[in-house]
Amino acid sequence: MNMAKLSIKGLIESALNLGRTLDSDYAPLQQFFVVMEHCLKHGLKSKKTFLGQNKSFWGPLELVEKLTPEAGEITASVKDLPGLKTPLGRGRAWLRLALMQKKLSDYMKTIINRKDLLSEFYEPNALMMEEEGAVIAGLLVGLNVIDANLCMKGEDLDSQVGVIDFSMYLKDGGHSSKSTEGDGQITAILDQKNYVEELNRHLSASVNNLQAKVDALEKSNTKLTEELAVANNRIITLQEEVERVKEESSYLVESSRKDVEKELEVQIGMRQEMELSMKMLEKDICEKHDALVELRQQLEDVRRLNHELSHKSQSSESSIKQKAEIISRLEEKTNQMASTIKQLENREVFCESCITNELPLPSSINPEHVCNTCYSTLMQQYASTPT
Repeated sequence: MNMAKLSIKGLIESALNLGRTLDSDYAPLQQFFVVMEHCLKHGLKSKKTFLGQNKSFWGPLELVEKLTPEAGEITASVKDLPGLKTPLGRGRAWLRLALMQKKLSDYMKTIINRKDLLSEFYEPNALMMEEEGAVIAGLLVGLNVIDANLCMKGEDLDSQVGVIDFSMYLKDGGHSSKSTEGDGQITAILDQKNYVEELNRHLSASVNNLQAKVDALEKSNTKLTEELAVANNRIITLQEEVERVKEESSYLVESSRKDVEKELEVQIGMRQEMELSMKMLEKDICEKHDALVELRQQLEDVRRLNHELSHKSQSSESSIKQKAEIISRLEEKTNQMASTIKQLENREVFCESCITNELPLPSSINPEHVCNTCYSTLMQQYASTPT
């Protein structure tokens, strides 16, 4: 609280004595922003993030846009500034823009009056939650007499270290050391100095801790990258193996298919030959049967003629000699025909006792009836032939 009073008073007096527009290099103005940053950080609740705990006053400043619509222009300008990557950098830019618009006091009063919203970000004993926060907002009204032109492009607001330069205020305290109020201010400044040094040590430890985490993450990332490369190589190898197996499988399937097709063609050819042989055999049997029927008919005709001639020979003894000659010729012819019929019957027609045997033949898959002579001959052939 005392540092805020000294900073605001010193900035107003020095600016009025200077008599010109202030820029970013003006030391009292820089110290004012450092002190305001410490005031806004006082009592902030910690929020856990991936890299550890984080304290940022950018969250409370964003509330101003919701409570005062005209502050939306500042918030939009901050978000559009290039190079700002952290909430701390955006909060610092917001303070500078609000000062240039001469609205910093009004905006601070707006959010201080809504402690129900600030309780989400601050502890109950924080400066912004106490009466001192309203006092600081009232002191900021005096800054409206200051004209500032601050260029934030190229300025590294994310990584600046906000350290209070107590030498400015110690000099002022030396001139007023005769008064009790001056002594109290110096004591407060020294206490604040000790607090800042302790805060700096804490921040240094946090930075070291974060750096260690970053190093561990980098090592882990390197290890994961190497494992990913190994996995990718393994995947490529497996894909090549799968392609090779597919090619071998295709070749084996094609080869097997061709072998089966060839075997099927051979079986079909054999079946067609067997069917043709059966048809020819059936045709031959039919032809021989027709010839046999015709010969039998001729034999019956000859016998009938012989019978007629025999009857005629009884009635006419005078022609016995002629008939005898005729009969002799007919008998000779009959004997020839009978011999022919017998030969045909020996080839195709057998009695039941002669065809009781069955054997598989080269022209037939199923066993067929064979005569006794053929049965003996085939048995001898089969016995002398290897299985």
